[in-house]
Amino acid sequence: MITTVTGLLVGLVLGLVAVFAGFLAMLGVAFFAALGLVVGATLEGRLDLVGMFSRERTRR
Repeated sequence: MITTVTGLLVGLVLGLVAVFAGFLAMLGVAFFAALGLVVGATLEGRLDLVGMFSRERTRR
């Protein structure tokens, strides 16, 4: 339920930005929202960027 409500709110905000500021402003808001999501998930420990971008990978 919380994820649904959050998605609804993000959609509403992006829709309002698109209506009042234009499409490019909406893309900018969406980009910074995604960037904030990644930073927040990294700080909470739910996302490991070091593991994602590490060059040392094991081959099977």
